[in-house]
Amino acid sequence: MPFMTQILSRSPLRRRMTLACAAVALSAALPAAVMAQSLPAPLNAGYGQQPTPDTGAAAAASAPALQPGGPAPSLPALGEGVLVSVNDDMVTSYDLKQRMLLLMATSGVQVTQENYSQFQSQALRSLIDERLQMQEMKHWKVNVEDKEVDDELNRMAQQSNMDKDQLLGELKKIGVEPATLKAQIRAQVGWNELVGGRYHSNAQVGRDQIDSTMDKIIADGQKPQYAVSEIFIDPQAAGSMDAAIKGAQQLSEQLNQKVAPFQAVARQFSNAPSAGNGGDEGWMVSGAIDPQIEATLKAMKVGDISAPVQTKDGVYIFYLRDKSDGNSDEVVRLKEASLTLPAGASAQQVAAAQVQLASFKTRAPTCAAVDELGKKTDGVTVTDLGETQLSDLLPDFATALRPLKDNQTTAPLQNGSAMKVLYVCDKRLAGDNALTRDQVESQLVNNRLAMLGKRYLRDLHNTATIEDHH
Repeated sequence: MPFMTQILSRSPLRRRMTLACAAVALSAALPAAVMAQSLPAPLNAGYGQQPTPDTGAAAAASAPALQPGGPAPSLPALGEGVLVSVNDDMVTSYDLKQRMLLLMATSGVQVTQENYSQFQSQALRSLIDERLQMQEMKHWKVNVEDKEVDDELNRMAQQSNMDKDQLLGELKKIGVEPATLKAQIRAQVGWNELVGGRYHSNAQVGRDQIDSTMDKIIADGQKPQYAVSEIFIDPQAAGSMDAAIKGAQQLSEQLNQKVAPFQAVARQFSNAPSAGNGGDEGWMVSGAIDPQIEATLKAMKVGDISAPVQTKDGVYIFYLRDKSDGNSDEVVRLKEASLTLPAGASAQQVAAAQVQLASFKTRAPTCAAVDELGKKTDGVTVTDLGETQLSDLLPDFATALRPLKDNQTTAPLQNGSAMKVLYVCDKRLAGDNALTRDQVESQLVNNRLAMLGKRYLRDLHNTATIEDHH
């Protein structure tokens, strides 16, 4: 079953759309020689949260830019006609041609006879999605101001070392009208505002979830990890596993030939939630990865792009941005409760100090409680030690602290003439890229919103009337 036919047939209402009609119309207008033509280098077309920029030699694989003055495809005019109705809105052959040209420019993939239908399906799917999104935005009175669209255009232009007018001018040269890109941006911005407004309260996360996520991040820092970008081809969206494999192979070939930048291709073709971030999946942790995927990543070098990897869920292409063998350093914020031992303390005196501090930490088990009890306990001194990296501590102290979580304490430890108990008030991975609690909370909320937005759009598809008019 063709890709778009399968999608549309899921609705319980009238959905007689078949891609064959659109294919006949556009194939007649775009001969093979044109479809095989190279297009100008792509521009960055992300409209959602941006991934952390790549740096170094690997950046070229994920930092697309539109080059002014590139050759423009000579596309024959396509007659106007309605292809699909989405409730009361129409998708015309002109709309489809415009979106295909935009998709070609923003993905950087060269169009061939083999991948032409993939472009066509992707363009038609995005147009139908946007019609549904715009209808829902109108229903809820979500209005995207022109300034919001211009701000996004300016951001995109800056990423391609141009201003807004230059960017639109370069697109105009290859046949993409400014209104086409603006409409796509308007739908994306408005949809994000609508989903965020409707589901923000449902997407909130509690302290316990943030704490458990932080604990997992810290524990995962001791395992091999792979910083990856991904392209996922969903067999259900592609029509079959064979179609997904074929599509992934075509994309992989052009990615490895450096014809198309990974980030731009992921934005336009990936079916994963990471598509909006240019495929940035972040760090994947050993032991929590499909064994077949981990075997592929383990064999890759930083900067490599994998061959398609088939799993039970679909087909992946990975770009390995970085890797770590684990044993990451950690930053801990500490408080200390200590007792001074007499010079030449006997074993009995040392044991007594251990018992006294053990009793103290039982009565003050958290960082918040230790200061107040310290003021009331003779002989015990409480000190805020601030933040330090485990690698900077004495080995015995680092070993005792490494397995602890927030508001946990060490056993009494002797250090010279003092007996100490250390309180872990906060803990995170060391390094400039280590996530803070605020960043973890933001990611958890964004992930929930993305999931809720996907369900929302799926429900709109399931209740819409989408018909073929060709």
